[in-house]
Amino acid sequence: MRRSILALPVAGAAAAIAAFAIPSMSVAEDEVPRWQQARAVGEPVTCVPLRQIRNTRVHDDRTIDFHMTGGRIYRNTLPHECNGLGFEEAFSYETSLSQLCSTDIITVVRTGGGGINGPSCGLGQFQPIEFPEDE
Repeated sequence: MRRSILALPVAGAAAAIAAFAIPSMSVAEDEVPRWQQARAVGEPVTCVPLRQIRNTRVHDDRTIDFHMTGGRIYRNTLPHECNGLGFEEAFSYETSLSQLCSTDIITVVRTGGGGINGPSCGLGQFQPIEFPEDE
């Protein structure tokens, strides 16, 4: 009988904790990630100069932001999902030009794959973007 009496306060405490946790989880679900708040500015371009790419940020299996010198950001939305790109957040490319273009192919780099690369996927156009707080 003592077990059931002790279990009730524990169960009640667990329910109270869960009740407090639920509102905070629903608030988090309602928030739009910052990368999805970007808006297009200007016309898309087919190529970006390699020497101006400062870094990249992979968001999911179709979306890569290219951060350029000077602060400009180009978003490349791949025409098709590139399986594993969002998980690995790493890719490689080969080009004989001094530019990366929408006709180029990227290959997912698997960090734990024992040297086996992931799929290769075509790029889309490079859309200049801004974030609302950047204005």
